[in-house]
Amino acid sequence: MISASMLLVTTLALVYMRNYLTAGLIGLVFNYSLQITNQLEGMVWVWSSLETAMVAPERVAEYTNVEQEAPRVIPGSVPSSWPQDGSVRFDRVSFRYKPNDPLVLKDISFDVKSGEKVGIVGRTGAGKSSLTMALFRINELASGTMVISGVDAFSMGVKTLRESMAIIPQNPILFKGTLRTYLDPFDQYTDAELWAVLTKVRLTGRIAAETDKLQSVVEENGENYSVGERQMLCMARALLRQCRIVVMDEATAAMDHETDQNLQRVIRDEFAGSTVLTIAHRLDTVLDADRIMVFDQGRIVQCDAPGKLIQAGTGIFYDLCSEGGYLDKIVDA
Repeated sequence: MISASMLLVTTLALVYMRNYLTAGLIGLVFNYSLQITNQLEGMVWVWSSLETAMVAPERVAEYTNVEQEAPRVIPGSVPSSWPQDGSVRFDRVSFRYKPNDPLVLKDISFDVKSGEKVGIVGRTGAGKSSLTMALFRINELASGTMVISGVDAFSMGVKTLRESMAIIPQNPILFKGTLRTYLDPFDQYTDAELWAVLTKVRLTGRIAAETDKLQSVVEENGENYSVGERQMLCMARALLRQCRIVVMDEATAAMDHETDQNLQRVIRDEFAGSTVLTIAHRLDTVLDADRIMVFDQGRIVQCDAPGKLIQAGTGIFYDLCSEGGYLDKIVDA
């Protein structure tokens, strides 16, 4: 369009000035005008290539300016025997994902005793999963304090903090390699210990059927395992490390009934002495919890035993149980 417009203007100018120009000069100007199209096409191609090439330095600049994570390890911040228990305390914690984003957790406080089983429920967007982000210090708190086993979580390195807890996500990611390197990436445990935890999560038969047993290949993202099996492998890792605190982020949402029951059995039997925080939409997975924390718009609006919350006859937890048909199960219990 631009080249055509320029050619039109040039032609009209030559026609207007025909009495002042020789035929040769008019032909020369018109010939050069015809070449404008190719020149403009070349300029557009160069500009497009430049825009494409600039993506690389833009990304380099972006990653150069990424905010640095807190130190991974702070020598002497915790004793070698830490954590002695699985207590978790939040004191007026507020949390946001980015500096200018609105708060997703707003001035929440709670105290979970060691070994306590706590269910965390709420409607979509209430702030349940944000609690996990805050607990593992994926982003730093906007305000407040977080104490794990009697030690301020911000006085230690993030590696130290995260190693003290285990998480079982809804969609576990398995890296390509062998089963053994997934369960024990730092080669700290014997084969007998690995088989012991696989027995506890009832995956012995599945692994024993593989030709290479513990050295069997794990495909990218664990595609040769079902979602339920990947979650049970996460549970096996947590058992292997004997974590004091276990976080289950909606871990039962994609499980079949048999795997779900197996997971609940492992939690009851193998993590009896550990603190378990279960974030769930399926309320039947947390009805036997010691306490239920109900989130709404980033705040804790209810926190008590499931039976007491139902006896109140009102509130978000009562409404959720009523909508899901769980009232009879709690009453019968």
